[in-house]
Amino acid sequence: MAESMKGMHRTHRCTEISTADIGRTVTVMGWAARRRNLGALIFVDLRDRSGVIQLLFDENSLSKEDFDKAYGIRNEFVLAVTGVVEKRSAAVNENLKTGDIEIRVQQLRVLAEADTPPFPIEEGISTREELRLQYRYLDLRRPDMQRNLMMRSKIANLSRQFMDKEGFIEVETPMLTKSTPEGARDYLVPSRVHPGCFYALPQSPQLFKQLLMVAGYDRYFQIARCFRDEDLRADRQPDFTQMDMEFSFVNEEDVMDVNERLLAHLFKEILNIDIQLPIRRMPYREAMERFGSDKPDIRFGMELKNITELVRNCGFGVFSGAVAEGGSVRGINVKGQGHMPRKHIDALVDMAKGNGAKGLAYISVNGAEDGSHKSSFAKFMTPEEMDAIVAALDGEKGDMLFFAADKDSIVFNVLGALRLRMADELQLTRKDDFSLVWITEFPLLEWSEEENRFVAMHHPFTMPMEEDIPLLDTDPGKVRARAYDITLNGNEIGGGSIRIHQADLQEKMFEVLGFTPEQAHARFGFLLDAFKYGVPPHGGLAYGLDRVAMLMCGADSIRDVIAFPKVKDASCLMTQAPDAVDEKQLEELHIAVRNEE
Repeated sequence: MAESMKGMHRTHRCTEISTADIGRTVTVMGWAARRRNLGALIFVDLRDRSGVIQLLFDENSLSKEDFDKAYGIRNEFVLAVTGVVEKRSAAVNENLKTGDIEIRVQQLRVLAEADTPPFPIEEGISTREELRLQYRYLDLRRPDMQRNLMMRSKIANLSRQFMDKEGFIEVETPMLTKSTPEGARDYLVPSRVHPGCFYALPQSPQLFKQLLMVAGYDRYFQIARCFRDEDLRADRQPDFTQMDMEFSFVNEEDVMDVNERLLAHLFKEILNIDIQLPIRRMPYREAMERFGSDKPDIRFGMELKNITELVRNCGFGVFSGAVAEGGSVRGINVKGQGHMPRKHIDALVDMAKGNGAKGLAYISVNGAEDGSHKSSFAKFMTPEEMDAIVAALDGEKGDMLFFAADKDSIVFNVLGALRLRMADELQLTRKDDFSLVWITEFPLLEWSEEENRFVAMHHPFTMPMEEDIPLLDTDPGKVRARAYDITLNGNEIGGGSIRIHQADLQEKMFEVLGFTPEQAHARFGFLLDAFKYGVPPHGGLAYGLDRVAMLMCGADSIRDVIAFPKVKDASCLMTQAPDAVDEKQLEELHIAVRNEE
């Protein structure tokens, strides 16, 4: 039967006790993590969020009632104990912070009993993630999960302190706002008092932080909850957290300077790693040409090589045909992997097809029995052409060269993904090796085949590069943006831009995106109206806090740094959300649910 804490007061968390406390009487509380019964002696490892300390229950120095209770302790019982700190009577445990001390218990209370958990409450378990998420409150007791969430908390607190010293004002923006669909889908919230009308949950505080600049707040910061109704991946959730900021009277250099110093501060304080400043910068086009990605992992080589001109008139129709249609042919060199078995190559071909390619060509350098190049397309090429291709990729005996031929977007997508897969298989990177790079000069717009119009690559409020503004009328696809992403180890952790602050240019942007003046005003009228009253030049940036925490913790998924995450279909396995609601609630909201045929 559970007992009360009455009369007992916790003096320390478990690992706040050290050899300096030997001889002191302390009171600790937590969960029984492990129990060992030696007859007259019972040892229990007590765990709280700080760690573990060993309790000693001695039949000869404890009341019979408390020793009997100690005998009945099972894993995950919640205990309160008072006792004297002593040097360990048995061997020291060097793996524990408290491994050289123990508490000789004088008083025990069992505050709560517990059923046997569905999985071990310990570090590094291999339990199915679905089971862990179903019993998330138990999963969160595990030491590695607790470390992750405490590190996340530290990232947020250090960021707040840093931004405060830099003169930023923390302002909360609304959670119930207007739907302005452009990109990912909004989560909609029906209004009871405005029948047939809906709020939208914010995908970001973008418009409100720009309005704060119009209002003269100069430097804004917020740790903001955001919502996007889009398909999930390992690094996405339907509800997520941004570290959001906006500045007035700044250019790109000003924004990057503050953020480089913020990142250096976080890495030093949390991981004791010195980030070399300034952080490297790379234009978008260079990142795509060299790494096939606008969030390149630059911890290893295996860069893309362009052989388009070498194969423009070759006899291999896949290559020459792609070039003739305006595409390109590019390859990567996987050093020392010329012995790769055919089954493995076939798996990579399937992966390439999954990324939009028709196939994947390869050369095993000098891999044939006669010492010539073993290749999927050698019969269409002359020996001289093959040697020239191998030389272009710095191929040496024993290397494996892979090639993709198609329009640039597909070639980059395929080889960028292949490059990352090979690095993972060959273990070319370490999680504790951190490499940051700014990606700049993004295209302002990208063509959407689905919508048959240009869409904003970032959002409709991004400033074009001034020298490219005339191209908005003549060749919008070539306009570069004053946008910048900060990437870490092949992950975009933050992104931002200098914003449009002139009303006429903002209206031109909406026109290029295919909005009529009436449509633009219906969606963004409040912003356009604000632009009539004096808008300072401004820009900003937002980090994905979940993603930053994931990478700094060395976790594989943002679900490991979020207390109560969703799974791939955006449902919560613990609460079973989303769920049906009462008919009465729907009636009050003037909503009818229609069953699909």
